[in-house]
Formats: sequence, C-alpha cells, structure tokens
Amino acid sequence: MSLFAAAEPRLWRENGFVDDDPWMIVEEAQGALPEHAVLPLAGLLARISAGEALPQRLGVRLVADDDVSALAPHLGVVSLVALTFRAFNDGRAFSQASLLRERHGYGGDIRAIGDVLIDQVALMLRCGVTSVLVSHPPTIRRLAEGRIGGIDQRYQPSAAPDAAHGSYSWRRRAVA
Repeated sequence: MSLFAAAEPRLWRENGFVDDDPWMIVEEAQGALPEHAVLPLAGLLARISAGEALPQRLGVRLVADDDVSALAPHLGVVSLVALTFRAFNDGRAFSQASLLRERHGYGGDIRAIGDVLIDQVALMLRCGVTSVLVSHPPTIRRLAEGRIGGIDQRYQPSAAPDAAHGSYSWRRRAVA
C-alpha cells in the first residue's frame, strides 16, 4: 500500500505543467477513432493490417514487454508514443525510449505514464522522454518547484544533448 494517495494525473514537460492535453488513452474502440486517441500497440497494428483509415493525430501505448521494432515501420503515423512504467524497479521503458530515439529516429513526443517517481525523471529525459504523466503527489510537488535532481556529470552519452566539455566522455555535462 502506498504512503501517498494518487493525485489527479498531471502532464509535465521540461517547461512546466500542461493543463490542456488533448490525448486520451483508449483500450480499444470500435469504429472510427477520435483524434488524439492513444491505442495499445496490438490495437494499432491490427487496425493498420486491416487497412483502416486512421486519424491524423494518433498515439500508441507500449507496455514493457512490447517490441519496439514491431512499431518501427509505422512510426510515421504516430504522433505520440506513451511508454508504460509499471513499477519503479522495471527499467524496460527506458530502453524503449532510447531505441525509439537512437535506433529508429523517432522525433515525436515520447510520454512516460504509469508509476513515475521523481528519481526517474532526469533519467527519462536523458533517454528521450519529452513528457511525463504524473500522479504521485511528492513528484508533482518537486516538479512544480523545479527540483528534478539528477547527476550533472556523466560517463555515457544519451538521447538528450550534452554540453561539450573537453574531449573526454567522462567530462560530459548536462545542458542547463
């Protein structure tokens, strides 16, 4: 049981909270999809293989065991990829974000949904996540205060840009 009751989910981007998010997660809708619907990967692939007309602004939701490469050929029809963080100790969505950005060249919005805590946000941004749907009250409070945290010196590159700092990889610094 959680120490903190879940709050109403809030969408956060690096420039602050967003109050007018049009995206809605749907499990599976019959008939035509509304604009800004976010479907599970299997639902999206089924509609594509059936040759159905898709809305211009469509999102897809991946769970941790979904294969990103199955989505790769269809990234052109997707405006948002929502990655589900099922638990704090499950890092597969971090890998999915990195694969989408680095291997598949996806330039659209990658959103973290699910069990998102403040300790993960800086790492999510490094992996290519651009928005975070948060319902954990302490995380909402820290994001509102601009206290993301993280480590400012890194050994490894990331999907997010690093400031140039010399020629050694271990001297990379976060972009301010």
